[in-house]
Amino acid sequence: MTTSENCQLFIRDGRYNHKIAVYNHGHAQASRLTEEQLKQTKQFMEESCAATAQKIYNVIAKLKKSRIQGRNMVEEVLYLSAQQGYTVIYRNDEESNVLSDIVVAYPTSIAMIRTWPYVLIIDTTYKTNKYNMPLLEAVGMTLTGKNFTMAIAFTYNEQAMTYR
Repeated sequence: MTTSENCQLFIRDGRYNHKIAVYNHGHAQASRLTEEQLKQTKQFMEESCAATAQKIYNVIAKLKKSRIQGRNMVEEVLYLSAQQGYTVIYRNDEESNVLSDIVVAYPTSIAMIRTWPYVLIIDTTYKTNKYNMPLLEAVGMTLTGKNFTMAIAFTYNEQAMTYR
């Protein structure tokens, strides 16, 4: 037990107490090739295959396209979000019926912002996607000073009406 003037800290169990991330895509440690994958890559290169890097990229793109089963990009985002339990709110332009805004939040993030609603930072990054829609990220902060992403959104513009 640790005591200070204003609070006490009790450690019931000093072990790591939360789940390890399931989705490790992009993390250096998890993205390394296995020994078997390294052997397959070496074998592929030694067979003096005429495939260029561009041909390999094209095959990968075709495989990804077949995986989405004919859905367009927006439909795929909505499909995957629902499949993973995300909350999605979207709005279409009334005149053109074109998607104008989409907000995505994970249930844990929503619970966290309900617990720590006091510090909220909103930042927008411009021209980071092929539609040139601003990417908005809402970030909260826990009492221990740790940041967490509350939600991300693609918005058509940054006018006040967009955020209502």
